[in-house]
Amino acid sequence: MSQTVIGIIAGVLTSASTVPQFIKVLRKRDVSNLSPLMLLVLISGVALWTYYGFLKDELPIILSNGFSVVLNCALLVCYILFRKKGDS
Repeated sequence: MSQTVIGIIAGVLTSASTVPQFIKVLRKRDVSNLSPLMLLVLISGVALWTYYGFLKDELPIILSNGFSVVLNCALLVCYILFRKKGDS
């Protein structure tokens, strides 16, 4: 198996790991189990990985981490929209 294929599979699996959480948040509109600090740190990390992918011209890194940035930003928006007043 080529390195590119392994990179794409790894990227898809790690990026997709947040999808079930995102679906659960959208369905229940409950973000009480989300940590906004964790999301901010994660978004920062995957954004840097995306930038690194651009620097190295590595499409699997760019695509998988770019998708993670979008998905985790969406989770952060859900946190802001759905949190109960007084929670933070």
